[in-house]
Amino acid sequence: MDTGERQPVFETGPRLALCALLQGADWVEFATARDLVGVSDSAISKHSRTLEEAGLLEIHKGSVGRRPRTWLRLTPDGRSALSSHLAWLTTLQASIDDTPDET
Repeated sequence: MDTGERQPVFETGPRLALCALLQGADWVEFATARDLVGVSDSAISKHSRTLEEAGLLEIHKGSVGRRPRTWLRLTPDGRSALSSHLAWLTTLQASIDDTPDET
């Protein structure tokens, strides 16, 4: 993947927020990710599935005691894609900042 490559999978705020949250952690419990991203169970589930299908996110299901739990983490490709997307956004911001003001 080229540095600075735009990633359409990150075009929704919750997906980008979820990946940003996960990039600094190993595994994050589903409920924690949901609460920190600030979306519903169904929304975090849908976004995590999309990221998993793109190969950017890994989902692990298990239990704590008798309670089912789901954990999420970025794959190495996910970390790389996020880094590239953030570089692209930085480049985009720099090009906007360099645009002469026409007022």
